[in-house]
This record gives sequence, structure tokens and C-alpha cells, in this order.
Amino acid sequence: MSSLLEALKQKADAFVDLRRDIHRHPELAFDEHRTSALVADKLEGWGYAVERGLGGTGLVGQLVRGDGSRRLGLRADMDALPIHETTGLPHASCHAGVMHACGHDGHTAMLLAAAQHLAEHGRFSGTLNLIFQPAEEGGGGALRMMDDGLFEKYPCDAVFAMHNMPGIAQGRLVLREGAAMASSDYVSVTLTGVGGHGAMPHRATDPVVAAASIVMALQTVVSRNIDPLQMAVVTVGALHAGKANNVIPQSATLELSVRALDREVRAKLERRIKALIAAQAESFEVQAQIDWRPGYAVLVNTPDETAFAREVALELVGDESVTLQGPAVTGSEDFAFMLERVPGSYLFIGNGDGDSAGACMVHNPGYDFNDANLPIGAAYWALLAQRFLV
Repeated sequence: MSSLLEALKQKADAFVDLRRDIHRHPELAFDEHRTSALVADKLEGWGYAVERGLGGTGLVGQLVRGDGSRRLGLRADMDALPIHETTGLPHASCHAGVMHACGHDGHTAMLLAAAQHLAEHGRFSGTLNLIFQPAEEGGGGALRMMDDGLFEKYPCDAVFAMHNMPGIAQGRLVLREGAAMASSDYVSVTLTGVGGHGAMPHRATDPVVAAASIVMALQTVVSRNIDPLQMAVVTVGALHAGKANNVIPQSATLELSVRALDREVRAKLERRIKALIAAQAESFEVQAQIDWRPGYAVLVNTPDETAFAREVALELVGDESVTLQGPAVTGSEDFAFMLERVPGSYLFIGNGDGDSAGACMVHNPGYDFNDANLPIGAAYWALLAQRFLV
């Protein structure tokens, strides 16, 4: 498939410029108005039927050819992060405190490059649905699009998505069958006691001591309740209480992040954490209010679709540049919700490793998408579409 890669490389400069333009103008979740309009205008210019406004700022571009009955969905995310960019690059963000620190600008540009190629040269028979999603970064844009009838309006027999990954050699394609990314849940705990003078603790009920005990007790949830062969993470990322060294405060709050790679483990974590906090609070005679906010689901790649995605990767770049069963990732991704509705697979493309600039981790103010991936990612989507829609 070197000819396909070569064809996309010939057009890469235009999409590098497009990607950098999107990077210069980042937009946060559900505010991707400029980006969404840019994408829609491009797709319409290439002959796609476009519906704007799905899930707020999301859109779908559809291209139907021939009389094939198969229907394919390819998804890219568009939103940026509330991070101040420090790259100093000529195409750095022009909006203070907002940047494309996760590569969604690159994901969008890769799918657009594939869209143009398929519109002009694609040989397929069936329905191609290109899904450009808002608010992946914690906003649940996938759910919003689905609530707006995404798969009722645009049925798909399978859906696929791709994310860049620093720390992996640039251009390497990494696939994984089964659980590939973790669930993410968020927990706020408010402990309420009786405030008082620090010199007379017996006349108060101290929520700080209770909070400290809860933090330590939570460390046993994974080590003593979860099978050691299963992945689980319980992180207390914040503890807020009091303002003075001689005042016992009335309340203390904790913020937790909880992750798992298995649905049953996820449910067990919730049960054990709630029970432990309640018991610890009672033992210290404080009241505990637990606000459990379910986040993203476990992302599970289905076997047949992942096998197909592997075949496309091997055909495009050869076995020396493909990892057939990569490790699971403890980060989270709302494409998981789409995979709960439709079979499919989510893969990674290496952004760079070692001392290369592409090795800078995502969600870092110094991160930038590796533009060398644009023709590879675009060629992958073009080839996958043509192999699926036959």
C-alpha cells in the first residue's frame, strides 16, 4: 500500500497547514464552533452530505456510493484542553489558557485528509459516516451525539477511532482486542463534624483526622479487595480543610479519581469505597456525604472488528510497524460509549519516542501533535473504509 501512502504524502502539506490552523485556534468542550464549521465546509465542498449541530457542536459527514448495504463509522474528536501552551511554536495557541494538548487537532486533520481522498479516489460501495465529535475531554460529547440520535440517523455496522500516543515510535500502529482503556469515575466526599478550638479538641469532632484516616484506608481497597491480576486505581487528588493551625474546621472535603479495566471491578470499587468511607466516618463520629459521579465506561474493542483493523494495519505499514496486542491504557475515552452501542475498535498511532519532540506526553503544556502522522493516519482510514465497504 505504499502507493496509497505516497498519494496521501503528496497532499500532506495542505493538511499540515489545516491542522496547525486548528491548533492555533483551540476551542473547549461544546464550544468548537469554528472548528466544526471549518470541518463541515470542507466536507460539503468534497461532496459529503453534512448534518451540523449533533450533540451541540458535533457533525456527521456522509458519503454514499454504489448499492452496498454496509455502513461504516469513523470518528475524530475536536475539543481542546484548558491548559496554557508553552511550546513557543509558530502555530501555538492564540487563546491564553486553552490549547490542543491531546492531539485532537491532528485526529481531525487525519480524518479530513482521508475524507478528501475517499471523495476523489475512493473505490467502495456502501455508506461512509464520518463522525466529528465535540467534548471528548470529560464532557461526554459521544453521549450527547448519541442522545441526539447519532446511530438512529446514521446506522453503523462498525465504528473505529484512533488516538496518537507519545512514547511509541512515530507512525507505529498499536491495536488491542478486549478492554483497552479504563473507566473513570469521580467522587466528592464531604465530612462534617463539629468545629472548635485547636487547644480543646475534646469539645470538637475533627473531620481532618477522619479525612486522614479515610485517605490511608482507601489505599487498601485495591490491594486487599481487587484481584492482583486486575487493574484498578483509587487516587485521592485533593483534600481541603481548614485555614488556621489552631482551629478545628467544621468540614473537610476529598476528591477521588477511580479507574478500572473491568465492569465488575468498577462496580466492586464503588461498593467498597462507599462502605469504607461510611464506616470510617462513623468511627470518628462525623457525617459523610458521598457524591459519586460516573464518568466514562471501560472501552472494550470487539474481537472481529479488531482483527479486521489489524489486517488493515498490516497491509498498510507491514508487521514491523504494527503491535497486534498492545497493553491496556489506564486513561479514559468516551468512544467507549459508542462501542457499547456498536461493534468496533480503537487504536493508537505512535507520536514519537525517546528524545523526540513527539514523546512529550499529552495533557502537557509542551505537547504538539506529530505532523508526520497525518498521511499515515489518513491512509489508514482510507484503506479501512475501502476494505470494509465492499
